[in-house]
Amino acid sequence: LGERECSIQRRHQKLLEESPSPAVNEEMRRKLGDAAIKGAQSIGYVSAGTMEFLMDKNGDFYFMEMNTRIQVEHPVTEMVTGIDLVKEQILIAAGEELSVSQEDVEQRGHAIEVRINAEDPEKGFAPSPGKIELLHLPGGPGVRIDTHIYQGYTIPPYYDSLIAKLIVHGRDRNEAISRMRRALEEFLVQGIATTIPLHQKIVEDPRFVAGDIDTHFLERG
Repeated sequence: LGERECSIQRRHQKLLEESPSPAVNEEMRRKLGDAAIKGAQSIGYVSAGTMEFLMDKNGDFYFMEMNTRIQVEHPVTEMVTGIDLVKEQILIAAGEELSVSQEDVEQRGHAIEVRINAEDPEKGFAPSPGKIELLHLPGGPGVRIDTHIYQGYTIPPYYDSLIAKLIVHGRDRNEAISRMRRALEEFLVQGIATTIPLHQKIVEDPRFVAGDIDTHFLERG
């Protein structure tokens, strides 16, 4: 199903994901795919799963871990393949056949996801629980929102700070970036602090636009 680029992180927590990765060429993509399939087959794995690899500046990659589940960033893959991964996972769990074959898998365009957290970037990413006084979700072509929040909803202080995932799809990376910028501009949450301003800075950063990203992207300012 292809790869997802997840280098932009804070304290080892992913903030932005995209597919395909701007750091991966076709040869590397084939090698990563072969390694992932071989790893899953070696343990007789069945169901949805993700192999994670770390790639160094020389282009060499190393296995990190396998997540035996649907991941937070699965909408990125769904947007570029058109495949409902949750549906396929349920089919497998029910003992049914997949509704698609490997030959059906074709990546189209580029997708980017940002995680909207109830945190204040200006205060060291302190949690920002409270009542959402005003909420406007972005829309338009190629824009998807996965969220449970609504106007009047109260963010509790006890759980994970993730309140929404904003995903966009474009014909290429530049169009996806443009759509993400517009969607973030339209995304309005009042009453609590969120990481929306941080993501706006990221997608405007020349390094991100050029695909020059690594796990220390935020620390390097």
